[in-house]
Amino acid sequence: MTTTALTLSSDQAEAYDQISTILKGAGVDLDESLLLPPQGGKLSVAAVMGKAGSGKTLLLAELVNALTEAGLKVVSGDFEGRKSKDSRTLAVLAPTNKAASVLRNRGVPATTIHRILYSPVYDPEYEKIAEWLAENGERPQIEGLTDEALDRAHAFYQQNKSIPGALAAAGLRGSDFITGWKRRDDPLDVGLVDEASMLDDKQFEDLKEIFPTLIMFGDPAQLAPVNQSGSMVFDKLPEKAKFSLERIHRQDADNPILDLAHALADPALGFEDFERLVEEKSRQDDRVVYAQRVEVDLMARSPVLVWRNATRVRLINAFRMVQGAPEDMLLEGEPLICDGIELPMKHRKKRLDLEARGLIKGAQVVYLGPGRKPGFSRLHVMGAEDPQVSAASIVKIEKPDEEEPFIPYAARMGATFLHGAAVTIHKAQGSQWENVQVFAPDLFVAARMGRVEAGQPLWKRLAYVAITRAQERLYWVVRNRLAKPTEALRIDDLAVAPVPLTMEEQT
Repeated sequence: MTTTALTLSSDQAEAYDQISTILKGAGVDLDESLLLPPQGGKLSVAAVMGKAGSGKTLLLAELVNALTEAGLKVVSGDFEGRKSKDSRTLAVLAPTNKAASVLRNRGVPATTIHRILYSPVYDPEYEKIAEWLAENGERPQIEGLTDEALDRAHAFYQQNKSIPGALAAAGLRGSDFITGWKRRDDPLDVGLVDEASMLDDKQFEDLKEIFPTLIMFGDPAQLAPVNQSGSMVFDKLPEKAKFSLERIHRQDADNPILDLAHALADPALGFEDFERLVEEKSRQDDRVVYAQRVEVDLMARSPVLVWRNATRVRLINAFRMVQGAPEDMLLEGEPLICDGIELPMKHRKKRLDLEARGLIKGAQVVYLGPGRKPGFSRLHVMGAEDPQVSAASIVKIEKPDEEEPFIPYAARMGATFLHGAAVTIHKAQGSQWENVQVFAPDLFVAARMGRVEAGQPLWKRLAYVAITRAQERLYWVVRNRLAKPTEALRIDDLAVAPVPLTMEEQT
């Protein structure tokens, strides 16, 4: 048992020791901080499972610390320097930008799965700066860049560990130093995957091709990916490769939001009983609000979570109406959700450019205004390491009782977006917000229908996922009503430095 593991609870310590044994078989000795050559051809996959508050993220962070102390080099997806034949690598992954940003905010150097599957190709001249920042080379002299610009890049990297961010701090744009993206050919080493309950079979197979040692962290009480028949990828692992965390830690023990989430495990608890419990908690603690209406001011940054698509569309249109948004254009500050990339195969490079900048399916985006070219939009990608982009956009505003959406902006091809003032609970998995509004009338319908998923009433699984998206305050909305906004939509809170990356010059 190492000093690191001694800080953990008993179930965390047991899982840590079991994972240490797996890693030792792969040539990584955490007890001695010793690295041996990896054993080729041997695949090791394990899963750490636990409900909200059980300490999965803490254990993941402790493993990251121990692995980096042992000498593994973190691969971020931003840039990979020259490799020696004996170097060992570590990647910390999440399925979405938002889930990765939650880890980064806790000091864990995470990136998205997509950014690991596809690596950037740097211009050789600017690659010298990246190698220097990564401590693989001498300080370069680059024509057109002053010593002050390089100093800004170095200072930024020391604080943020982002190569693109550091180069942007020197005054460069993404189109200056990244010339394209390529599918990863060479395998990496150890992969730690958070929010693994969101993985589908295809992503799982991709990860196993890249990582001979793969440790997944997931919550079995969440919703399985769509089209997975209620199963999660770690369900198929042998029992000896699965480790459960049961204990709720002290810092979470007095959290009323988690109390409500864990109360759903009681098989005798019905929907009406649960709503009474929510109301009782709201009288005891202001972190739970038994709300009579949806607060429209919160919807621009954290969507209302719903079960049914029809409810989502109605809430979006109500949001736009009370904000005074015209039908033929978006207001600056309106939230969007990326619904994918509509590009033919011959434009594969452009697709990779967009996705690598964070515009992957499900990404949460705020509209900043029109771009310089027709059909382009300036966007802030929530949770992305370099959040501001300009991209060819197809924006779809769905209407109640209408099959075809209204399209206020449309390029011939590019990133497609739906409105993001409300999202389904399925799509909210992996994300967290400071304040979360759950639209309870939808869950009541699910309860009345009596649907069951993986042996659990569907409404309970929906409620569990929705509730655990809240970091600070939960609004349990019991009426189909919408408050009026108290302020106009804004974008000044999204201002970032340094210079934003742009896709406009590359499309």
